[in-house]
Amino acid sequence: MANSKRKLFQKRRMRVRSKLRKVNEGRARLSVHRSNKNISVQLIDDVQGVTLASASTLEKDLGVVGKNNVEAAAKVGAAIAERAQKAGVSEAYFDRGGFLFHGRVKAVADAAREAGLKI
Repeated sequence: MANSKRKLFQKRRMRVRSKLRKVNEGRARLSVHRSNKNISVQLIDDVQGVTLASASTLEKDLGVVGKNNVEAAAKVGAAIAERAQKAGVSEAYFDRGGFLFHGRVKAVADAAREAGLKI
């Protein structure tokens, strides 16, 4: 019986998450969720179970720029890095979930690195 796309996504997601748990040294987790139209990012403290900062293209100032969603994802990455610094976080692990590391997901990570967040 063939695995469905959703099951394969869940397997990738759990594989990434379990590897992050093994190397986690109390750092925050930068979690990315991508839909067809939007992208959202959360900075999560797993020890306390609290979201420290978040950013999304659903916010008016970070919304979609024309049809190039990679630019919007880069804006979200820069915004989350800025908000992380305000929350006192300088280092985080990048949790891509089950998404492949290219396109919009990569744009978020690169923009966050450029804005000063150590990933």
